[in-house]
Amino acid sequence: MIVALTILLAVVCVALVATVLMQSPRGAGLTGSFGGGAEQIFGKRRGVDAFLSRLTVVLAIAFFLLATLIAYLQRLPGVK
Repeated sequence: MIVALTILLAVVCVALVATVLMQSPRGAGLTGSFGGGAEQIFGKRRGVDAFLSRLTVVLAIAFFLLATLIAYLQRLPGVK
């Protein structure tokens, strides 16, 4: 069971890295924080950016829960 959860954790990890890399950058350093990046700061994301943002959050939560579950199951006696 732990082997299957570890494989699932690896798949979630790769998917999380891929979704983070596919997201568009939010600002251009200091110029993005003062000038034209204001609409991104206040949350006007649409389309693919919004989907990737939500998917990143879901995958991050799944990664955390799977890692915690695997750590807990490894401490139980007799579970392999």
